[in-house]
Amino acid sequence: MFREMRRIKQLLTKEETVGILKARTAGVLGVNGDGGYPYTVPVSYAFEEGADCDRLYFHCAYEGHKIDGIKQNDKVTFSVIDKDDVIQETFTTHFRSVSIFGRARILEDMEEKQHAMEIQVQKYSPDFVKEGKVEIEKAWSRLCVVEIKVEHMTGKAATELVISGKPQ
Repeated sequence: MFREMRRIKQLLTKEETVGILKARTAGVLGVNGDGGYPYTVPVSYAFEEGADCDRLYFHCAYEGHKIDGIKQNDKVTFSVIDKDDVIQETFTTHFRSVSIFGRARILEDMEEKQHAMEIQVQKYSPDFVKEGKVEIEKAWSRLCVVEIKVEHMTGKAATELVISGKPQ
């Protein structure tokens, strides 16, 4: 169903790919937008490895372009850029990135929603977990939380980084 990466030598391991997702704080969500145009938007997210599947979580408003797109079609993409160093003299970039395909759903179950928000607090404010729980309670009624179940994920690095063995 999903294409294999054409430049397989540039494929990162699952561990490297997950490391990028856990280390970075923003990615770009892609949904089917209005009039057949793709719609992409940067979002802050939290990644969770699971026994049955990996998941991404983010929160947003209950209304807007991305929520309309998800309601229309739950198939989404998500990408994260870890490294993007322009190398002028060789007309290239030394990059590392992650691409994800998955299914998005708005969390309605209170326990799932709470879990997703706590994961986000742990990622972004690990020294303020108690205070984060208070903030979640305050904003609860207006918190739309989205889960993306990862169906396919690849990490990719520039050939120069793979060949050189440089720390990625």
